[in-house]
Amino acid sequence: MEGLIVFDMDGVLAEVTESYREAIVQTVEHFAGRRIERDLIQDYKNQGGWNNDWALSQKIAADLGVEVPYDVVVDYFNQIFIGNNGDGLIQREQWFPKQGLLERLRQRFGLAIFTGRLQYEAEITLKRFAPDCSFDPRLCAEHVTNSKPAPDGLLAIQRMNPERKIWYVGDTVDDARAARAAGVPFIGVVSHGHSRRAEILRLFEEEKAVAIIENVNEIEGIV
Repeated sequence: MEGLIVFDMDGVLAEVTESYREAIVQTVEHFAGRRIERDLIQDYKNQGGWNNDWALSQKIAADLGVEVPYDVVVDYFNQIFIGNNGDGLIQREQWFPKQGLLERLRQRFGLAIFTGRLQYEAEITLKRFAPDCSFDPRLCAEHVTNSKPAPDGLLAIQRMNPERKIWYVGDTVDDARAARAAGVPFIGVVSHGHSRRAEILRLFEEEKAVAIIENVNEIEGIV
């Protein structure tokens, strides 16, 4: 049976600098009164354990001296990120896969998604950019008990596909740690222009990534 490529979404399939990352910046600014640099967000991400952008927004605000209840952070973040019927910052996202990439991969592999997004957030982006692409399964935040770096999602996909070789493609150390904990080969994504490239490369190498690529369009040379 053909292999199965499992993709993270943010930073792998979808460019989220102006969506999720900007939503963190605006949420922190709203509550803490200070506009942070996006590199600071990456520094937290590189620590591991900050896959949840709501929790990260709350944490950064707290580190700036302002304690905000989690549900209040979530409500504000979603207001600016989702907007009214999906017209918020999520509309700034761009799609990384070039035309034909996913179709070619699908001729040789199964394609799946394991993301920290909630399902409705994932569906907004997938319907916009890849309405005809079949990702099966699509595991989102509400489908697992423990979020990344816990391997729950990848272990569930393994149980669904016991005869298949599985790869996981991600862009954060939490993705890499989830893959390593599940015993799944990890393909790391980090662009040459990333301001924290050297540190991310080191983290991926420590987590035994089988390959590191600049963007998802290079994956055909790996699998």
